Amino acid sequence: MSVRSRDWSEGLARQLRDPAFAAKSVKAALGEGIPLQAALGRLVRSLGVKEYAARVGMAPPNLVRALDPSRNVTQETLNRLLRPLGLRLSVEPIAEDQGRAA
Repeated sequence: MSVRSRDWSEGLARQLRDPAFAAKSVKAALGEGIPLQAALGRLVRSLGVKEYAARVGMAPPNLVRALDPSRNVTQETLNRLLRPLGLRLSVEPIAEDQGRAA
C-alpha cells in the first residue's frame, strides 16, 4: 500500500474546510457503504478533533466517543455532528428498480 504525501493530505484537509465539499465527501462515503460514524470520523480527523469539537459545542473526548462505530449514538447527536456540513438525517422512499416487476 502506498503512503500518501503530506501535500496530498494537507490539500484534502483544506478542501474539507469547505462545508459543501465536506458534505459531498460524507455523502459519497455513504454511497460506497461506509457507515456514517466512520465517514464523519475521517472528516473530523482531517479537520482536527479539537477544531470540530468546538464547532459542534462538544468536548473532544465526547466527540471521539460519538464517532466510534461501536457506540450507539442518538439521532440528535448525529444531527449535531452533521449541522456544520449543512446536513441532517432524514428518511426518504427507496426508488424502485425500473427493471423489476412489482
